[in-house]
Amino acid sequence: MRTFEKFNTGWVFAEGFDESWTGALQEGAAVTLPHTAVELPFNYFDENSYQKPFTYQKIIANDPAFEGKAVSLVFDAAMADSVVFLNGEKLCAHRDGYTPFTVDLTGRLKDGDNLLTVKIDGSENPEIPPFGFMIDYLTFAGIYRDVWLKVTTPTAIGNVKVETPDPLAPQKCVQADVFLTGPVPEAATLKATLYDADGHSLATTEIAVSGDKASFEIDGLEDIRLWDIHDPALYTLSVTLETKAGSDTVTTRFGFRTVAFATDGFHLNGRPLKLRGLNRHQSYPHLGYAMGKRGQEKDADILKYELACNVVRTSHYPQSKYFLDRCDEIGLLVFEEIPGWQHIGGEGWKRESIANVERMIRRDWNHPSIIIWGVRINESADDHDFYAETNRLAHELDSTRPTGGVRCIEDSEMLEDVYTMNDFVLGSEEMPGSNHLRMHRREQKKVTGLSRDVPYMITEYCGHMYPTKRFDQEQRQAEHVTRHLQMLNAIAGDPTIAGGTGWCMFDYNTHQDFGSGDRICYHGVLDMYREPKFAAYAYASQGEPQDNVVLQPVTFWARGERNIGGVLPLIILTNCDYVEFSFGDMEPRRIDPDRATYPHLPHPPVVIDLRSVTPEEFGEWGRVWKDGKITGYVDGKAEKTMNLTADPVPTTLEIAPDDTALKAGEKDCVRVILRALDQTGNILPFFDDPASLSLEGPGRIVGPDLVSFKGGTAGLYIEAGDQPGTLTLAVRCRPFANQTATFTLS
Repeated sequence: MRTFEKFNTGWVFAEGFDESWTGALQEGAAVTLPHTAVELPFNYFDENSYQKPFTYQKIIANDPAFEGKAVSLVFDAAMADSVVFLNGEKLCAHRDGYTPFTVDLTGRLKDGDNLLTVKIDGSENPEIPPFGFMIDYLTFAGIYRDVWLKVTTPTAIGNVKVETPDPLAPQKCVQADVFLTGPVPEAATLKATLYDADGHSLATTEIAVSGDKASFEIDGLEDIRLWDIHDPALYTLSVTLETKAGSDTVTTRFGFRTVAFATDGFHLNGRPLKLRGLNRHQSYPHLGYAMGKRGQEKDADILKYELACNVVRTSHYPQSKYFLDRCDEIGLLVFEEIPGWQHIGGEGWKRESIANVERMIRRDWNHPSIIIWGVRINESADDHDFYAETNRLAHELDSTRPTGGVRCIEDSEMLEDVYTMNDFVLGSEEMPGSNHLRMHRREQKKVTGLSRDVPYMITEYCGHMYPTKRFDQEQRQAEHVTRHLQMLNAIAGDPTIAGGTGWCMFDYNTHQDFGSGDRICYHGVLDMYREPKFAAYAYASQGEPQDNVVLQPVTFWARGERNIGGVLPLIILTNCDYVEFSFGDMEPRRIDPDRATYPHLPHPPVVIDLRSVTPEEFGEWGRVWKDGKITGYVDGKAEKTMNLTADPVPTTLEIAPDDTALKAGEKDCVRVILRALDQTGNILPFFDDPASLSLEGPGRIVGPDLVSFKGGTAGLYIEAGDQPGTLTLAVRCRPFANQTATFTLS
């Protein structure tokens, strides 16, 4: 039987590399994977600090159980240029920081201990995508995803591809291709069993195997649930190869569903669905890319449940399998693309990029959440031969999904199935030399240069056109909200646009050439710790109130924060039917959503201005500032109330971990948000005091133990150690009483 177990512990890490080191274990730090070579500060750092070689080493004992078996290591990813040595012998090189690679150890392990050495070079090698010119994000360095020890029979299952032709038919069918590794067996059989989500066996088939690939079909399936965003029904195919040397079993999850992009939009299972989502990088403060399963899954949950998105784009590279698995489980659609940013390199670079297409698709072709392959370098120029090949290869590997190619230029050659465009026209009227009024989106035919409509999607908007911090002045944040609302409304109102993914989910670290000068691009609707800005609620409010009632006024509720004073117009982001609003002792006033301004949004915001209140009612400049109260109603029932105090004072220090139960020995890492709250439970937007952190028990605080609040919040990560026990996080911050939070490690 197959063994596939984590190989993450017991590594020794050192800065630098010399080939002579591959013959003997070097001195270094004991580390557990996933690991980032350099833990960077939150901002203001030198990104060159990780752009150099590093060495990882580990002793692997030759186990008697390896006898007669195929033994290999599977690296889920390492950034960026990897070379693997065993006992001083070079075994493997991999020049891609985002896809898996396998190192074959079969027959190479000597008796006793063996030394495994992995050279990781974080340099931005111009021969490796996305490097070669400039990129607006950091790639960090290290073995930042899991490594696995795989032990199988000599002939084993290498990969399984599952397709579900005509899943809308009453009786459904599963077709599978099974790819074998190792010597072609003289005689072998393949047995496949289909299971539902509860583990019930639905069907079984068995075939003889005569080569390195076997195909089979299971048909006549009834009572099968379709995978959908509201009912992400998953099925499992278990495939067992039987040879004289034993058996090898692989299981894979998949879903029954159809996807289609057409001139009238996107269709899931034959029904129209407007795509609404955001772009996501895979980076985190301090840890870079080295976030494990919990953090990856949390990002998917935030997109789906907190931001009410139905799609995410993995900008600009394949992302963690844990993230994609979670998207499968919760019904979050995915636009996945190959590594790259604007630059196309030479012929060797292009060959590597074409190989990226194959590695991405072969890794991820069974994920029902993935609806389109991005096979063009983000925002690059046209290159006919190069992109003709990436499209050809994608279609050859997977005929069930369309291809897209993200560009920012007009009149670009359309070789893909879907014309995917980064449309930053909103805000371009502010650029020097512009001579046009404010526009929310370009007309499709003007973008494509074609005389006909084609399948079309907007893949980025806003972002760098209006970077906004959580602690920016209220008026800027209100404009940030307005721009996202305007784009959501414009996309929703055009049936020829399949949907859009705004730029972007959260702020991210970047090179000195971009961002705000502190190595951060403040382009997100969340900050780097995934704490929402007001614009996040522009997305959240488009979800249905039965899932999550949203009621968020875009204000700090202060008389003199905005230019000229006051808080009007006051945008209230909500999915309620209407709100009641009162100022001081004013009688509550019912105000309906602004459908005139935002006619296409599922849930337009409520906008309070001089159409709904008078200056006398609201209190002009120089008059006493009063409390406010907003109540949201759904089906005539008050569902949520928000009180706004005229005289906020620091009252509560909230410690909000995503979870308090962690796993020991797995480098389990959990986010903790600190919030400074007023007497009504609202965040104090200008609270920026420092907080002193300490942790007792088998774990550590990722990052500094002295943090500063920004916009009333601060973030940190707690990483579990190797031993079970209890962690106690203590937080000291003026003017609050000392607070603690307890975590259990099992």
